[in-house]
Amino acid sequence: MHKSFFHDRIVLLMLSINAFLLVALTVFVLLRISGDSTNYIVEFRANRVLSNFRSGDVWAIISFIIFGIFIACFNTLLAFRSYHIKRYFSIAILAMTTLLLGASLIVSNALLILR
Repeated sequence: MHKSFFHDRIVLLMLSINAFLLVALTVFVLLRISGDSTNYIVEFRANRVLSNFRSGDVWAIISFIIFGIFIACFNTLLAFRSYHIKRYFSIAILAMTTLLLGASLIVSNALLILR
């Protein structure tokens, strides 16, 4: 029953996209982290007047990678287990994973560019 999960072309496409986004997130964050800087912008609020930026250490930026790994693994396992209930549940879970990984890639890139 679970054997057909890895034979479904849509599922394999979504898994490939998620793997690519996870690798891209990891590589972009690790390449933008430089050893000479210890303060990174971890929060930006456009509606504040005085202090728009909040800084943090390198672990705040590395948490984007940890978040991506956690989301990719957990949602892939969830999609695998829900495939036998409904195929479209699994596809929806994998699509939401793609959305989350893409958003974290965009946000981490934007915060590292502002540095």
